[in-house]
Amino acid sequence: MAGVTDTVFRRFIRNLGGCGLIMTEFTSADGVLRKKDQKAKRYLHFYEDEHPISAQLFGSDPQVMAEAARMVEGLGFDLVDLNLGCPAKKVVKCNGGSGLLRDLPAIGKIFEAVRAAVKIPFTVKFRAGWNDEEIVCVELARMAESCGLAAVALHARTREMGYSGQARWEWIAAIKDAVKIPVIGNGDIRTPEDACAMVAQTGCDAVMIGRTAPSNPWIFRQIEQYCAGMSEAGGADVCVGPGLRPGRAEQSSAALPGEDTQAVIGIEPAGLRPARPGQRPGPTQSFPAQPYDHPSEADRYQMIRTYFQMLIEEELPDAVGKMKQFASWFTHGVPGGAGLRKAIYELKSAPEILVRVEDFFEARLCGAGAPSATSGQAPARETAGAIPE
Repeated sequence: MAGVTDTVFRRFIRNLGGCGLIMTEFTSADGVLRKKDQKAKRYLHFYEDEHPISAQLFGSDPQVMAEAARMVEGLGFDLVDLNLGCPAKKVVKCNGGSGLLRDLPAIGKIFEAVRAAVKIPFTVKFRAGWNDEEIVCVELARMAESCGLAAVALHARTREMGYSGQARWEWIAAIKDAVKIPVIGNGDIRTPEDACAMVAQTGCDAVMIGRTAPSNPWIFRQIEQYCAGMSEAGGADVCVGPGLRPGRAEQSSAALPGEDTQAVIGIEPAGLRPARPGQRPGPTQSFPAQPYDHPSEADRYQMIRTYFQMLIEEELPDAVGKMKQFASWFTHGVPGGAGLRKAIYELKSAPEILVRVEDFFEARLCGAGAPSATSGQAPARETAGAIPE
């Protein structure tokens, strides 16, 4: 997601645990080739502890896309991804993102050019089609497979739907039935239960998390915990299989994470593979009373403070704007959060914002008696996750 998944947010998510593959922000291939395009350079900046990481590109010129992919490979990315999902008008009018969904031959030329240009895995994410009358997802997936792409990811909405309505998971199932390469499902994954239900209903190899991540950064670890808990409780008929391990695209049995629709962070939970396609958790299944962590207010405070400190240390030019943006997500549901958000929006510097957050939460926690230990905190670590295709 442009403006969201910069290097700070990616590392922040990685450190919370449960994260497989992460992706850069939505990046213009033309911008990558313009040496003076500082924004593109910033979008593609990453650190070693972010591996495995995918560079997400968009564009409509096959040769430009191919050259940008070569640069991405040279920068050390583990894979390159073509975004055919962004519904934004300014992108679509340039035949970027989902704007190309009405021109499959043009997409085919991009597939061939990029695949010939790089040795790292090449993937694509797309929407089901332009609208309900122009559904092309199965045909596009088959073309991707025939052109040698490592995996496909579907946001199960049309471009016309934007982010409205309910994702049509049956389109994910149709693609899974049509191709042998890994299929990643995306759309309406807000809880661990949603992730498991998608895999059970569609048979997809992995699920993709996008817009849920900023509002619930714990979602990846929660999915990991949920699947582990189901297995321990005898739920192997619903979710079975080992954790996902980093590897190469040729390992078709492994799952792969992706992103939401525009540019986003993609993560795959461990063990989301149904023993019998179409089976869903039944009422007789026995699960732990609390199958995954629910962050406390102290956890939320620690998360906000950590993220804001990382932004300050990275010295990003838009750190203040990001703090204000993320405050609305991170403080959702916190009593008095509206007042905190209003106060933050009126501040002008990053240190001032951090101090205001610290004062707010410390006052609340001291008044309530801050716990000595919280269930939602986790040490920074790399966990088993989806492989780079």
